[in-house]
Amino acid sequence: MIGLVLVTHGQLATEFRHAVEHVVGPQDNFETVAIGADDDMEQRRADIVDAVARVDTGAGVIVLTDMFGGTPSNLAISVMES
Repeated sequence: MIGLVLVTHGQLATEFRHAVEHVVGPQDNFETVAIGADDDMEQRRADIVDAVARVDTGAGVIVLTDMFGGTPSNLAISVMES
């Protein structure tokens, strides 16, 4: 199964996951990373790498972000080679 990591500003990722699981039930291989304005960006970058590792079953991982060019997107892009 392809893994999914959702990276967004604030708690949007968490709320999207709640909405998804409300409709279709609990999901495996689905992680969220919330990026706050005052967060340590190096720590959030590490959180993205860790989330990808947790959902990667060998079939690949999709990383979705809320806004191209925003901090969540830029952090996700910065770890794509990792």
